[in-house]
Amino acid sequence: MRLLERDNTGGVRLTEDLPNDKIPPYAILSHTWGPEEVLFRNITDGIGKNKASYAKIRFCGDQAWRDGLKFFWVDTCCIDKSDSAELQHALNSMFYWYRSAVKCYVYLADVSTHQHGDGPGWQPAFRESRWFSRGWTLQELIAPTIVEFFSREGERLGDKESLEQEIHDITGIPRKAFQGVPLSNFSVAERMRWIEKRDTKYEEDKVYSLFGIFDDKVHEDYLCLVKLWPGDPREPHVEKERIGLAKGGLLADAYRWVFDNPDFNRWRQLRESRLL
Repeated sequence: MRLLERDNTGGVRLTEDLPNDKIPPYAILSHTWGPEEVLFRNITDGIGKNKASYAKIRFCGDQAWRDGLKFFWVDTCCIDKSDSAELQHALNSMFYWYRSAVKCYVYLADVSTHQHGDGPGWQPAFRESRWFSRGWTLQELIAPTIVEFFSREGERLGDKESLEQEIHDITGIPRKAFQGVPLSNFSVAERMRWIEKRDTKYEEDKVYSLFGIFDDKVHEDYLCLVKLWPGDPREPHVEKERIGLAKGGLLADAYRWVFDNPDFNRWRQLRESRLL
């Protein structure tokens, strides 16, 4: 696991990739991606501070420092996504990393505490925040013991204990699920419902965002189902045309082995055969 380290002047640097038994106490950031994200190569090249999204990295480091933590983790720049092995390890470890954090800071870029006049305050924007519709939110809300919510100005809105009822109303997730009750207390079907209406950039991310929510067997079954989801059985002819355009045409005579198969021909020729 690679971390960001803040010094007493506010400077930030990346640590080396640390083994599990050498990881110091750290805070972790939960956020939605936006324009000009600071990536791993931007930090190593020293140009990250010039990007708009560096503001939330600075926020996370400063907030961690106020909470007595020198180290913090932000997915955009702590993972070298050009290294496929590192990326895969990070996806598999995400639930554990969030669970192991001393604190999780949720940075809500679309929630402001700077209201003009006698407006309704930040609560309506909080309920509509894009953060709540993300697939990865499931892990980031449930795994950490302490989850604190902040506006885009960096002002604290509350934590998952003080905002428990609001979070339940927004997500439909039972309150006990983010109170630390073992997830095995909830049926597989119930936990599946928690991800149904969540958005991920890639279908496979729905599976990765469920790591830690289910055991490995359920992950395998769910990944198999994900591979089937892009097809629409209600419109087979349209779907066939779409697949052909996306993947290319059929291979000539690729089906011949079926008609030459003795078991198929035996079934086809016997009148009493009704089930294939």
